[in-house]
Amino acid sequence: MISSLKDFHNPFFIGVAGVGMSAIAQYLKGIGKTVSGSDRFFAPGVFNEVQEKLEAEGIRCFVQNGDGITESTDLIVVSTAIEDTVAEVQKAKQLNIPIMRRSELLSLIASSKKTIAVDGTSGKSTTSAMLFDILEHAGLQPSIISGAGLISIIKQGKIGNAKVGAGEWLVIEADESDGSIVQYKPEIGLLLNIDKDHQEIDELMRVFGIFKNNSKKFVVNQSHPLAQQLSQEVQQDFSTDPHIYAGYIATDFKQSGFNIQFLIHNIHFSINTAGKHNMENALAAVTIANGIGAGLETCAEALSVYEGIYRRHQVYGKKNGVWLIDDYAHNPVKCAAAIEACQPVSPKVIAWFQPHGYKPTKFLREDFVKEIARTLRPEDEIWMSEIFYVGGTAEKDISANDLINDLKALGKQAFFVENRNDFLASTRSHLTDNCAILLMAARDPSLEQFAKQTWQDL
Repeated sequence: MISSLKDFHNPFFIGVAGVGMSAIAQYLKGIGKTVSGSDRFFAPGVFNEVQEKLEAEGIRCFVQNGDGITESTDLIVVSTAIEDTVAEVQKAKQLNIPIMRRSELLSLIASSKKTIAVDGTSGKSTTSAMLFDILEHAGLQPSIISGAGLISIIKQGKIGNAKVGAGEWLVIEADESDGSIVQYKPEIGLLLNIDKDHQEIDELMRVFGIFKNNSKKFVVNQSHPLAQQLSQEVQQDFSTDPHIYAGYIATDFKQSGFNIQFLIHNIHFSINTAGKHNMENALAAVTIANGIGAGLETCAEALSVYEGIYRRHQVYGKKNGVWLIDDYAHNPVKCAAAIEACQPVSPKVIAWFQPHGYKPTKFLREDFVKEIARTLRPEDEIWMSEIFYVGGTAEKDISANDLINDLKALGKQAFFVENRNDFLASTRSHLTDNCAILLMAARDPSLEQFAKQTWQDL
């Protein structure tokens, strides 16, 4: 029975290249565990960037054939995507090695530190990164386990989604999509927003309610109506609406290119990013950081040099008069926010979106159409390629073209290009001087290469 981090020393991760798994693997290595793992993307003689970076950290990587699991392995870690039929899981069972889900292990890690758990439908990764940067700038030497790589850590040659600091605080990105959030009992729980995504609203309210009850201190976004309902104490909450009272309020928002500026309690903040949603993320991070001792001026200094995170409104640059931005947006609210963030930059935004999963796309069809239609200006365009098939026995009873036809019926400039490799060629005649191409998609491991190829061919 494993009930604390002291109960194991040689964990093995099945699917270690996944962003959530690699973060925990690196964290455990950083606190002195002997860590190893396998992944279906690892193959002999084939370069894999994640594998290279894990091995540089001292994490042994194996092909997913069971060879890495030995008599000395005392814990097997699996994600929700790993099924019991996987050969390595079968081997672990034969050897009577304990098997633990990633979320259960993260819960154990969270209980070992003073943990700040960041959750909400949107903005978790960005807020976690901003908070980590502030606490580090304040000299608190925090740790982080995130769902995305921080550019500041990536620049050190690492994956960027985890770091072990000497201080008492740990920032984690919690997850409501699979209900695992109910396992965490953090020192501080932070709720950014609640929108229909993986679950219906009633179910989200239920799990976030448990999250609140499990948190010693619970901080919410008062300017989001559903989050507001779970407030523990309004004085410790935040708001971006000056008409809604909270202990921390951001005002005077301005965006100039890829820079946003605003005030928090008359302290001026300037951050090299885009979109009003990022003011909200920053305000959330500042609320927590100031609450545990970082001065507002220190928060502003830290965020003035914030470098962003991987594939969250990542600006490739401007080429032949066209901006290229790559973003992880994958639910209706995130897609709308990503498009809106580009609009102050360019008079025309050409947004491309690849939905992932047939069931999620069908579940959110009306919401996608509503949010994207609301956001598009007359000169803006939305393009979609076919739904990314994540595997399994999904019923392919919807197409991205169905969403495009819905948008066309609302009078929007909407286009379907089944194969994304034809996207740039198809849009050539639509490009204008100083327009922006926004790429939006998630889950597909080849998206980074697609963005790089688009930039190269632009």
